[in-house]
Amino acid sequence: MNHLTLLRMIAVPSALAFPFVANLPGVNNEMLEARRAHYNENQKRQTSCPVNPNHPGAHKYVAPYLYTGANHGLPGSGIGGFDVPIPGDPNHYFEAPGSLDIRGPCPGLNTAANYHFISHDGITTFAELLDAQQNIFNVGYDLAVTLAAIGVGLTGDIVTEKMSIGCDATSRTSALGGLQGVLGKEGGINDHNKFEQDTSLSRTDFFFHSDDHTFNASIWKEVTAVTSGFNNLFNRDAMAKIMSERYKDSAATNPNFYFGPKSVILYGAASFLYELIPSLGNQGIPTREVVNSFFGAKPDGSGGFTFVPEKIPDSWDIRPTPFTNADVAAEVVALYSQFPVPLGGNVGINNFNAMGSFGTAIQNGKLSLNPKDVKCLLYQIVTENVPDSLSTVLELPLNVLNFMTGKLNPVFAGSGCPLKLT
Repeated sequence: MNHLTLLRMIAVPSALAFPFVANLPGVNNEMLEARRAHYNENQKRQTSCPVNPNHPGAHKYVAPYLYTGANHGLPGSGIGGFDVPIPGDPNHYFEAPGSLDIRGPCPGLNTAANYHFISHDGITTFAELLDAQQNIFNVGYDLAVTLAAIGVGLTGDIVTEKMSIGCDATSRTSALGGLQGVLGKEGGINDHNKFEQDTSLSRTDFFFHSDDHTFNASIWKEVTAVTSGFNNLFNRDAMAKIMSERYKDSAATNPNFYFGPKSVILYGAASFLYELIPSLGNQGIPTREVVNSFFGAKPDGSGGFTFVPEKIPDSWDIRPTPFTNADVAAEVVALYSQFPVPLGGNVGINNFNAMGSFGTAIQNGKLSLNPKDVKCLLYQIVTENVPDSLSTVLELPLNVLNFMTGKLNPVFAGSGCPLKLT
């Protein structure tokens, strides 16, 4: 057996019976098997990914347009409060994506690509992701590393450190070219239950039409309507209510609905709408207008929306201070605590099965309200074997685990979280 064949064999994640679901009294395991089969079939149906022969990479930072100073994947100053893009910057300007450019379900990444903070074709790198998060939004270096590690480690390539911000571009992200990478296919951010998950604010659950990446105007209309009860603002209270409503909708309509440990990412992303997206971030006002711009949601004049490429609003200022792992953990707790919901998933309609416990952060199917536990969960979800659906567990090969701990251990040092040593 040659080394390439061996690599591909050991890299494929195994599907294991999820013990605290499959063995629960009253669970119909035939339905569970059918659910797994449907999930696997859907994963094969992703549409073809556009190929742009021009891969420009992120545009360079040139003086005096250095933003926070983050460059080449290194920490910036953390000092914000200025216009983005900086007026006069010749390299970071809006350019709508072309038909050969990849875009996906994350409005922030799409925006970064549209302004050349990451490569405009949608194939980005770990270093580009660190620079863009800090220079556009003043995401703290520790949180930027955490999010980039989740993206590249679970949906991209740990050798090239490349990742697609949308569809499966394995031939361009993998060190093995057209062959599969360490975790099999490198599905990009679209890959369901790796980074993208059910209950999106603006995308359909993957179960429906196998499309979890296209902007859904009907969902966005419902989400925006909730803000009517909160002075038309996407503030913390509004986002807590929105998260609750999206959960209830998916749980009621999606027979494959899953809301597991990685749901902490969803709550974290929800906090971005009032912590990062307003002009001046948490010191600004999360208006419909500014949030619509970042989500590519253009009001159609009759109460609905049409999609346009995501844009940074004019005269928009970056958050003055960094938004860190500790900050996002506190916001996850603030959001979840208003409408605490059980973690787990559906085995068919009206057949929800709550998960059991996962470390200290999830006990009896509920998320801990201790921000430290949630912060440590951010580390655990990419350094341990974590359920990525109701019936499967993603087992990380040693080389992927080494990548994750190599990136995360330095920024989690001193956090009080138990760190893995490999």
